[in-house]
Amino acid sequence: MATETATSDPVLDLAEWDLDQLLDGEGESHIDAQLAEAGTQAAAFAEQYAGKVVDLDGPGLVAAVAELAAIYELVGKVGGYASLRFSTDTADPARGALLQRVREHSTAIQTKLLFFGLEWAALDDDTAERLLAADGLDQARHYLRMERRYRSHLLSEPEEKLLTEKSVTGRSAWSRLFSEQVSAIQVDGQALDVALSRLAASDRNVRQRTAEAVTEALAPGLRTRAYIFNTLIHDKAVNDRLRGYPTWLSSRNLANEVSDESVQALIAAVRGRYDIPQRWYRLKAQILGLPKLADHDRMAAVTTADEHYGWEQSRDLVLSSFGAFSPEMEQAARRFFDDQRIDAPVRPGKRGGAFASSVVPSVHPYVMLNFTSRRRDVLTLAHELGHGIHFVLAAKQGILQQNTPLTVAETASVFGETIVFNRLLAETTDPESRLALLAESIEGAIATVFRQTAMNQFEETVHVARRTEGELSVEHFNEAWAASQRELLGDSVELTDGYRTWWSYVPHFIGTPGYVYAYAYGQLLALSVYQRYLDEGPSFVPSYLEMLGAGGSRLPEDLGRIVGIDLTDPGFWAAGLDLVENQLRAAEAAAREAGRID
Repeated sequence: MATETATSDPVLDLAEWDLDQLLDGEGESHIDAQLAEAGTQAAAFAEQYAGKVVDLDGPGLVAAVAELAAIYELVGKVGGYASLRFSTDTADPARGALLQRVREHSTAIQTKLLFFGLEWAALDDDTAERLLAADGLDQARHYLRMERRYRSHLLSEPEEKLLTEKSVTGRSAWSRLFSEQVSAIQVDGQALDVALSRLAASDRNVRQRTAEAVTEALAPGLRTRAYIFNTLIHDKAVNDRLRGYPTWLSSRNLANEVSDESVQALIAAVRGRYDIPQRWYRLKAQILGLPKLADHDRMAAVTTADEHYGWEQSRDLVLSSFGAFSPEMEQAARRFFDDQRIDAPVRPGKRGGAFASSVVPSVHPYVMLNFTSRRRDVLTLAHELGHGIHFVLAAKQGILQQNTPLTVAETASVFGETIVFNRLLAETTDPESRLALLAESIEGAIATVFRQTAMNQFEETVHVARRTEGELSVEHFNEAWAASQRELLGDSVELTDGYRTWWSYVPHFIGTPGYVYAYAYGQLLALSVYQRYLDEGPSFVPSYLEMLGAGGSRLPEDLGRIVGIDLTDPGFWAAGLDLVENQLRAAEAAAREAGRID
């Protein structure tokens, strides 16, 4: 059982990743040589295939794609190294300079390869399908087929080259600036992520003071971050106009391999059940003895015990939980610890949040955390390792098909988190502790399904307004954020004035516009997949691992069919939301059992 007071954790302090394998153990001096080799191979590729894709036969296409994948592997290793190294200290000028240098070289290489996708997309359908039937394309067939869907949105080769070369001083530069700005934010001398974790404190005064301090810390760079956001929204609008996308979200949906209509059906279904989070927050106010929650109370612990989980304890809990589901899953997860593939401690200048990176299929993936030794961090560890296991099992699909669309990308992570959560719940008999666990469960679902959908609505509002009204003021962003939160929360939570600026540290709005609805998609899919596991038991495990192993080699609905899920069923989202409501009912029952409500 976790202890209740935090202590120093020297084992956690040593949990740093080893990036040397990305450079073949030869250090940063090898970077320029790898980039030069990739550039040479790209030039040779262009010399051999430019203007000749239309003349390729099946074996010729297989050979060309293999060469292309090899170049992507070279560039991916170096790019992964620079990006991961930068993420752990965004304030270090040398790391920033390395990242920029690698991006500039990678962009130059990419411009040499652009012709291939353009010429492939230009082939007539009959010719393309004949070529796709060739033996040897198992690691590229789906990728190539999906690339052809962009035909009506592609520009001429000179225009595509121009946009690609300018991107390194455009979107990617603005995104890096935003990351550096947010990583530099200090709240009472601590990183933003550490401060935000204090919003789970059982003491309301601590929560209120923390929220006020976060708002104060966000204020100095607020106009700068708003300008970055304005610039990137307009940049996207220009790209969408040039490429003929009908809405601000259409390009994201195309990349996610889903239709605009199906995404709107998901969003409408979730917005139609905002009664679930509102019901929970009213219940939580009763549990905490408050007339109404304020925004800084939403993540408050429902028990006074502030449980502490050490790094080794957390590792063992996650690994044993995964092992009970599948030894193969545990083995894949264990390598992250044994091979130093996790960077866990909170440090000044480190990027906030958590993520998993596949980098390239030939190298074991990496995970970054900001581990503060709370139970929520244990579940975050399980979440990111779920991503990592997905990458490991899908590595056999090759660099073109290892990664899934964002809509399916959250399935393995939420599934892994759910495995560990249910292990914790099964081992907990104390009514108060069970209530705390179930509260975290429903709040996790609310954050992933409902809050992310509200964030999608915020994005919708500001993207549309920026296209019709011009540059938006800070207050316009603030009001759009507040409106999305009012719709989500109704009268169940009081929104303070300070909370109006909290949109300004969310990285997804900057780096991946339109991303956030994929969290809701993935959570509801993962809950449905986990329910299949509960229904079928151990016989379900092979099909689940098969789905992960398929990576991005199939459409989302085809991946769902592997585990018996029909994503084309009009009632699928409603059924998934019913599973979330079941979590709420369990929390309500636990609150009664613990004597916290009548």
